[in-house]
Amino acid sequence: MNNRNNKIKKIIINIIIVIVVIILFIILNKLFNISSKIKIILINSLEWIKSFGILTPIVFGLIYIICTVLLISGAVLTLGAGIIFGVIKGSIIVSIFSTLAAISSFLIGRFLLRNWVSKKIENYPKFKAVDTAVAKEGWKIVGLTRLSPIFPFVFLNYAFGLTKISLKDYSLASWIGMMPGTIMYVYIGSLIGDIATLGAGGRAKTPAEWIFTITGFIITVAVTLYVTYISKKALSKKLDK
Repeated sequence: MNNRNNKIKKIIINIIIVIVVIILFIILNKLFNISSKIKIILINSLEWIKSFGILTPIVFGLIYIICTVLLISGAVLTLGAGIIFGVIKGSIIVSIFSTLAAISSFLIGRFLLRNWVSKKIENYPKFKAVDTAVAKEGWKIVGLTRLSPIFPFVFLNYAFGLTKISLKDYSLASWIGMMPGTIMYVYIGSLIGDIATLGAGGRAKTPAEWIFTITGFIITVAVTLYVTYISKKALSKKLDK
């Protein structure tokens, strides 16, 4: 009984630590305006990226991957791709490097933390059953979450690395799922047309963005219900044994 209580206490402490870290990040972000400063740096880097000529796509891609691994949103870079490369070329470049970025974070999460997670859930057969069940349907979950702008791309990459989903399913589902959003934001960037304007702010959302956002919200609810269903089904099977 004491052992069980200790485990519960550890879980509660870990949850509290995560919540505190998130709150501190939000407070620091507000106090020091971190997001805005990062956005300015990325916008300025776009001007620098343009100066590399034939190597511009490679430099752009490397910066995209680095930002993703460091949990920095690539939204500004995706819009910038539309300005620098145009819709077709920009969509191809972002699609390739956003997928590579997602894979990079996934592999870091898997090789650095997955073993630790596996050891932890070994003590909790119910969690292990859920983990296995989600892995079987993982490509569907990954694909759906990639279609939703509400799910944070940079955090999901690491989160999926902690699951048992295969790299192949994760990569393919990520690539396909991110495609619509990539094309839309690159297209919006091409309409903006100027890097200086990109940092001006105050831009009204296009009808396509509103549709994408609303659809994303619906998908978010659907994914939540779907994962809940899979988890309950897995737990029911476990308890029936």
